Amino acid sequence: MIKQNSIISKNIKPIKRTRARIFLGKCFYTFRRHIQWYMTGKKYCRLIEEDLYTNVYFEHKTPLIRKLKDVDMWLQYNKIKNIKIALKKINGIIIKPGETFSYWRLIGKPTAKKGYTDGMILFYGGFKAGIGGGLCQLSNLIYWITLHTPLKVVERYRHSYDIFPDSNRTQPFGSGATCVYNYRDLQIYNETQQAFQLAVYIEGEHLVGKWLTINEGNLKYEVYEKDHYMKQEFWGGYSRNNILHRKIFSRDGELLEDEYLTENHAIMMYEPFLEE
Repeated sequence: MIKQNSIISKNIKPIKRTRARIFLGKCFYTFRRHIQWYMTGKKYCRLIEEDLYTNVYFEHKTPLIRKLKDVDMWLQYNKIKNIKIALKKINGIIIKPGETFSYWRLIGKPTAKKGYTDGMILFYGGFKAGIGGGLCQLSNLIYWITLHTPLKVVERYRHSYDIFPDSNRTQPFGSGATCVYNYRDLQIYNETQQAFQLAVYIEGEHLVGKWLTINEGNLKYEVYEKDHYMKQEFWGGYSRNNILHRKIFSRDGELLEDEYLTENHAIMMYEPFLEE
């Protein structure tokens, strides 16, 4: 349903940039990220252990292959190859108390020399083939499972464009985390008193993600959306908007808190009245 909403109403429009502006901007933000990694004093997690913790705090899985409009299937098969390479860098990683998980610092730059191949990369409202394409599915999954733990997401970027209509969506709109090496990073801070271990792997036709702990958690989480609406913008197109919240429950089911997480605003690249 198309409606106005005064709570999070925000006028957005496509941004056109020249190739030179895109190139120079990427160089600047990439360099700035390297400075941040090594000069800010943050303690980044690096320890990977093959032996996994026994307690599953939260887990989720997503299908690796989806039929998307105008997207060649070979891009999705290559995506799986890229994800398999990235998994070797983060599966089993442990975040100790006081440490920060950095998606790109662990995975590194995807290059052909490392075995990465062309996959689908979202690019200014469309998509193209690019080395390492498809790794957003992995960052999306990690972000989603993190929202169901006491770990704190300290850096996350939403998708600026809503490229494809919903197809068997099981999660709220805007519940992912886009990634671009290395300046659009996903960073997670462990402010708890116990270590967490990330298990991510491919099982059949699905990508599986789990946060593991040694001790059973005392809290449970439920992520949901509020004020979801689509809006016709002044320039003629449509935007899609919502707010993500989560309910925090005690182990026995008592509601402890209902907290704001983030808001999403994306330019729609399809007609909002498409039939299912």
